[in-house]
Amino acid sequence: MLFHDRFHAGQVLAQRLMRYRDRPDVIILALPRGGVPVAFEVAEALHAPLDVFIVRKLGVPGHEELAMGAVATGNVRVLNDEVVGPLQIPERVIDAVARREQSEVDRQQNLYRRDRPPIEVENHTVILVDDGLATGSTMRAAVKALRRQRPKRLVVAVPVGAAETCAELRSEADEVVCAADLEHLLSVGTWYEDFSQTSDQTVKSLLEESERWQHHPSAAS
Repeated sequence: MLFHDRFHAGQVLAQRLMRYRDRPDVIILALPRGGVPVAFEVAEALHAPLDVFIVRKLGVPGHEELAMGAVATGNVRVLNDEVVGPLQIPERVIDAVARREQSEVDRQQNLYRRDRPPIEVENHTVILVDDGLATGSTMRAAVKALRRQRPKRLVVAVPVGAAETCAELRSEADEVVCAADLEHLLSVGTWYEDFSQTSDQTVKSLLEESERWQHHPSAAS
């Protein structure tokens, strides 16, 4: 399966999630920026509210690809004890990296949400959406962070994902939905005709349009 763009991917993914349509406890959370156009289509199809869940990995200094934890929306910090312990990473180092990444979380929060508070997660069914899963490190961090907010059910949903990553996430999320579950996924972008970067302005516009739907459902296309 080849997706035209992220909007098309969201339409395809939504068909795998229709059992959640019109349920008052369901909310859609997107990982920005690429997950937002996908989640926008899912939210429209399921008649569910849309918000962003911003998460930033805490990379080990000098080995930034290795995640020692993450910070996320709501001033949440989670640590990967399997990395922090064996490497004996000092707390001051963790704090320094966390401050830097938290400032980016705050920047995106202010930019995308302005004065709107985050959607309440506790006791809701949360569908967490991104545009694909390769290694899954960011999604895994988001799942751990969201668990702190006590959702009733946590569903990870992506248009395309590496089979191994999707399988691993099933031990951490309550459900994982991959529209295209692939044994060999070298790059998420190869499954999109248009995988151009999603702009901050697009994220803002989609969130605002989705919010208008919630207040005026008849305006939804």
